[in-house]
Amino acid sequence: MSTEIQPVIVVAPDSFKGSASAAQAAAAMARGARAVAGEAARIVELPLADGGEGTLDALLAVWGTAPRSTETTDALGRRCTARYGISADGTTGIIEAAEANGLPQVSDVPLQPLVADTYGVGRVAAVLLDAGVEEILLCIGGSATTDGGAGLLRALGTRFLDAGGHPTGTGGGDLSSIRSVDASGVHPRATAVHWRIAVDVDNPLCGPRGAAAVFGPQKGASPQDVDTLDAGLAHLARVLAAGDVATTPGFGAAGGMPLGLVAVLGAQLVPGAELVSTAVGLPEALAGADVVLTGEGRLDSQSLGGKVVDAVRRTASAHTRVVVIAGAVQLDAAACRAAGLTAAFSIAPGPAELAGLQADAQWLIEDTAAQACAALGLGTGRCG
Repeated sequence: MSTEIQPVIVVAPDSFKGSASAAQAAAAMARGARAVAGEAARIVELPLADGGEGTLDALLAVWGTAPRSTETTDALGRRCTARYGISADGTTGIIEAAEANGLPQVSDVPLQPLVADTYGVGRVAAVLLDAGVEEILLCIGGSATTDGGAGLLRALGTRFLDAGGHPTGTGGGDLSSIRSVDASGVHPRATAVHWRIAVDVDNPLCGPRGAAAVFGPQKGASPQDVDTLDAGLAHLARVLAAGDVATTPGFGAAGGMPLGLVAVLGAQLVPGAELVSTAVGLPEALAGADVVLTGEGRLDSQSLGGKVVDAVRRTASAHTRVVVIAGAVQLDAAACRAAGLTAAFSIAPGPAELAGLQADAQWLIEDTAAQACAALGLGTGRCG
């Protein structure tokens, strides 16, 4: 006779951008799972992020601390307010760079890819350094910039000089004029803290998969701008003697922001999804899980290269079934099996307008989670 046990279900999604935050998506999945598996089922909610939007909120929830805010500047140098966080013990600070240099902050004006810079992110970092933190987690997804982190370093006191010894202009369009870097005036604590940069892509700095070529167009870069930015990043890497970063995975994230921080401040790159999943206790939660429901706005090949779905599938043990719920599923069944996914479900009930899906996203996520759990037999009171 088989022993009936209640399933252990972990819900660990990313946000469905423009539709539901990671916390809202997790709550919706949990409601759907509960409707099928019953009140006795153990359901663990772990909202995740990949180093971009939602990372700050995910870690603050773990720390049990509230976000703080400071005045800074956006990617075009206009005054704005950015949130940041500090751990309960005061030792670790977190910056979601897009709070200062993100695309949404400059969506009200034409994009300016050659002049947009990361200076505002550096101003937030200076606040954390003044607060005495020992480690800074810099989450860099969603940027409007392609300046190799030069603006951030300027805000911390680094000087970028041209052939005449004069300060160069700001933004990625002027990187090629840099001839020397003077870090003698950098913030006194900038090199004393441990910097970890959470990246959500594995693109290199330069070339056809580099920061400018892949992400420049979405930041407003024309083909000519892409060439200018790519050449500028390669030049800055040479000036900084940063080694062969043109092929190093991750250096192309956020317009090459890791370049300056690694070369000048000794920063360490880490996959953003891995950083968050470790912080919220995903490995421990999945150790005894029968099923994990994860998801994001769109499941495609990029989802398997450092995103939340990738972190979940790599963390799950062999006996844990991994189910993806997404706004759109662009991987076929064979690709899902090859990636170690049990199944993938789209929340779209049929042909639909994006606006309609976004408006009903939480209910659709809930309903799809219920359908998925029913398909897995989780409503029988028997696990596996």
